[in-house]
Amino acid sequence: MNIEVPSSNANGDDQPHLLYVAWGYPPSRGSGVYRAWATANAFAEAGWRVTVLTVPREIFEMSTGVDLSLEAKIHPSIRIVRVPFRSGAFVNDLRDWSLLRALAPELWNGFHARRGQKAFPERNYGGWRPILEDAARKIHAQTPVSLTIGTANPNVDFIPGHVLHDEHNVPYVMDHRDAWSLDIYSGRRIVDRQSKAGKWEHALMRNATEVWFVNQPIRDWHAEQYPEYADRLLVVENGYDQPLALPPLSDRDRPSLVFGYIGTISAAIPMAELVDGWALARERSSLVRGARMDIHGYLNHLGVPGENMVTAMSRFEENGIRYLGPVGRADIAATYATFDALVLTFGAGRYITGGKVYEYASTGLPIVSVHDPINETSRTLSQYPGWHGADEMTPDAIADAFVATAEDAAAQTETEREAARTFATRFSRHAQLAPRISGLRAQINEQGEGQTV
Repeated sequence: MNIEVPSSNANGDDQPHLLYVAWGYPPSRGSGVYRAWATANAFAEAGWRVTVLTVPREIFEMSTGVDLSLEAKIHPSIRIVRVPFRSGAFVNDLRDWSLLRALAPELWNGFHARRGQKAFPERNYGGWRPILEDAARKIHAQTPVSLTIGTANPNVDFIPGHVLHDEHNVPYVMDHRDAWSLDIYSGRRIVDRQSKAGKWEHALMRNATEVWFVNQPIRDWHAEQYPEYADRLLVVENGYDQPLALPPLSDRDRPSLVFGYIGTISAAIPMAELVDGWALARERSSLVRGARMDIHGYLNHLGVPGENMVTAMSRFEENGIRYLGPVGRADIAATYATFDALVLTFGAGRYITGGKVYEYASTGLPIVSVHDPINETSRTLSQYPGWHGADEMTPDAIADAFVATAEDAAAQTETEREAARTFATRFSRHAQLAPRISGLRAQINEQGEGQTV
């Protein structure tokens, strides 16, 4: 296939050149897009020449939807190379379906899944491999790549790093937003080590310069599975991009407290438990009874509400809860300014760290956690001033956490809020990425000038 790659942004200086590979890159609105957007921006801000290899914008326009406000915040020096991506899973317009797909969708899906996975063992994405390989070679031929980073999922994003390392000895980093072989909800291995996918994972980790994970439990699980590579397995948490400075408490002109949630509302979120605990807290506390809860976010990743949300919504009005839809990146700060306390909720599992936890902490607002207490977020926030986590996922425990958070929110002073914001600086994206960017630059320099220009 003939892949067209736009002209390089090379300017003749000695900047190292990063090839950053991300299927989900702005204008995608997927939950993992913020890590991709922020990481590429961070390298550009640190003086690297950055090329992002991704899919056409139309993929998101036709399927998951777009966030144009995030796309507008891409660093102006970044060159974006969008190459074709063809997968029936992201073609939702029936007019574009073949007759076979319309009449026999299960047969069509099975055929295309097998065909795609011949190239790379990943359903819906494996067929992208040859296009990525071709594009990576052409980008490197234009302006030699100093480092490749692939962020997954999908795991096919690791292929350009593999190709350029194999053919030109270019170092690469594997950046996992979740995990390939580990089900982060159940804790089970879901990819057999002797399968095609298992062998690919092993080979990619063997040659990687670094492998990044979003929290310590996921990193430690992989270190147990691959002890021979433990020294290159690192934790790079998601972090927040810019601290969200809220208006002074003296400017607050609300007769009652507002609890707020911002995030994708997936099927894993315990919405029934959340509403049950909130309703019981309203019975126990006049503060909570007089408060309301505003929920913002997309309904699942494809915009279709799951059964958990549909059922919960039938109880919203009677319990002072409002669903207000998604929030664009440009409106995030203004939305947080309407809250007095934050609600953190997501699926169960010790390997889970919700990406919103860091942004939440940057506000300094009190936070109530409605999730399995063994979740990694409980450790992350354990010393955050104003955090209250449910001890168990029961209405009683959740109600207790809501009441305690309401009391903190009603009494919070500017000094207390600033203390919480100061604590949260350890969670900034800069604090997470700066050591890795400088460390990788040093490693590249050690390899000699021939590889870095």
